[in-house]
Amino acid sequence: MLASIQNIFSIPELRRRILFTLGMLAVYRVGCHVPLPGVDRMVLAQFFEGTQGTLLGLVSAFTGGALERMTVFALGIMPYISASIILQLLTVVFEPVERLAKEGEQGRKTLTKWTRYGTVLLSIIQGTGIAIGLQTMRGPAGEPVVVTQGIGFILLTVVTLTAGTAFIMWLGEQITERGIGNGISLIIFAGIVANIPSALVNSVRLLRTGAMSPTIFIIIVLLMIAVVWAIIFMERGQRRVPIHYAKRVVGARNIGGQSSHLPLKINMSGVIPPIFASSIIMFPSTVASFVDVPWVQTFASMMTPDHWLYNLFYVGFIVFFCYFYTAVTFNPVDVADNIKRQGGYVPGVRPGKATAEYLDTVLGRLTFAGAIYVSVVCVLPTLLIGQFNVPFFFGGTSLLIVVGVGMDTASQIEAHLISRSYEGFMKGVSIKGRRG
Repeated sequence: MLASIQNIFSIPELRRRILFTLGMLAVYRVGCHVPLPGVDRMVLAQFFEGTQGTLLGLVSAFTGGALERMTVFALGIMPYISASIILQLLTVVFEPVERLAKEGEQGRKTLTKWTRYGTVLLSIIQGTGIAIGLQTMRGPAGEPVVVTQGIGFILLTVVTLTAGTAFIMWLGEQITERGIGNGISLIIFAGIVANIPSALVNSVRLLRTGAMSPTIFIIIVLLMIAVVWAIIFMERGQRRVPIHYAKRVVGARNIGGQSSHLPLKINMSGVIPPIFASSIIMFPSTVASFVDVPWVQTFASMMTPDHWLYNLFYVGFIVFFCYFYTAVTFNPVDVADNIKRQGGYVPGVRPGKATAEYLDTVLGRLTFAGAIYVSVVCVLPTLLIGQFNVPFFFGGTSLLIVVGVGMDTASQIEAHLISRSYEGFMKGVSIKGRRG
């Protein structure tokens, strides 16, 4: 293991990419502590007391505590994710966008530009809602959260939050292009991991004061270990569809006659479904939490991770995005055509349309199993931890994102090592990313 770490830093390009990624994440963490102008942070801290385990606690966890501290990065990366969802949905239901997505590199650049514009637009909308909501918030003694209220504060808040989200988006794109791993996923990863030290301190404090029993603490730790093991096991699981290639005579050589396989992962969509589902649920509920209207408050009180309505919507969105994202990233017809052109076939299945139907059936069953697995991992630990009144939000969704992003990043590092004839990242262990 130590030799593998030394190999990482002995490759100039890989060392440069890793250091660049760490530097960009450090910049992001610094921005999570730059306060928003005009907000009384002491009064705001009193408002956020007791939000752990609620939807605001989940939002704050994804933003690395930036929302709780109301910093310039309070919106986090969620507007970018929401804009990506809208563009990907349009790719399926709107033919001009679908044609644009098939135009190769130029079409991808155009969709990326539209995603950026959508991110700015959603940031303006969400920033306006937060600015108006902050002006209506009061502390326990009736003191306002906003020191100087008015249209000036609203404009300043909207511009600041929008610029913060745009900067985070730029950081993520730079990490993806010049660093290691997926930049957007790593930013969410950094926000979740940043809460671990404070969570451990709070847990130790509760253990000392007797507010949490050692038995409960041990159960929570064992639960997290079990969930991590389940995530690693399922993410490495795959269905290998056998592919045989017929022999062909090209010139004086025989080509083909070999056997291979097509790996289909149980969870083809990775961490995308829970992230997308969380971003959709967060947007209306976060705005509703700042509006002092009775029926809106009733709805907001039901949209908490320990309420059945929230979990019903959450599971529904996870299942939908598992199927949706798998359909976007894997086209059985194209795969079947490629296999046919290369002279391959699935044993017992005719090439062409029959192969596409067979792959679609297998993929549908795997996606159903993957959607159930992701739903259980994201919902069940959260419900159990909610019953124990854990003083921090680190449920199944957070564990899935942390473990998944860690595996993806480790697989990319291993690929760099193997391509330069070094040993893998972990000796004797094959690290596979989410997408085969």
